Amino acid sequence: MEHEAHAAHVHHHGAEAAAGTWATAVQATLHCLTGCAIGEVLGMIIGTAFGWGNVPTLILAIVLAFFFGYTLTLRGILKAGVDLRAAVRVALAADTLSIAVMELVDNGVIVLWPGAMDAGLGDALFWGTLAISLAIAFVVTTPVNKWMIGRGKGHAVVHQYHH
Repeated sequence: MEHEAHAAHVHHHGAEAAAGTWATAVQATLHCLTGCAIGEVLGMIIGTAFGWGNVPTLILAIVLAFFFGYTLTLRGILKAGVDLRAAVRVALAADTLSIAVMELVDNGVIVLWPGAMDAGLGDALFWGTLAISLAIAFVVTTPVNKWMIGRGKGHAVVHQYHH
């Protein structure tokens, strides 16, 4: 009986997620944005601290953005009692496209913004460009997440683990 109640609960949430509401898409994109922003800033700080050039610093920032994006998702899935291997598969399926779009747009804006790649951590240009690039990436990524959720993909896959 308990298993049936859980299955009904998961089905109910799956149907909700499949509806792909804008509110759910915004929530998923904010989650993605958080992981990406942590990774971006940490990558820029580390690259700058070590005196690395733009390309290695950018690569580190992107790698860390994916790492923190996946880690935030994994935390919630593992908390729901899912084993690590299954949780990793869910996180990869749920977040890869969202993080990739976020990073492509975010870093594209930074690379194309005059002087942004050479701005230091103490420069307003660095922080201003980062804020603007993340805001643009959020606006572009939200419809992608809505589309994925509406098809039972992306955050819809993770939604069943929320309590």
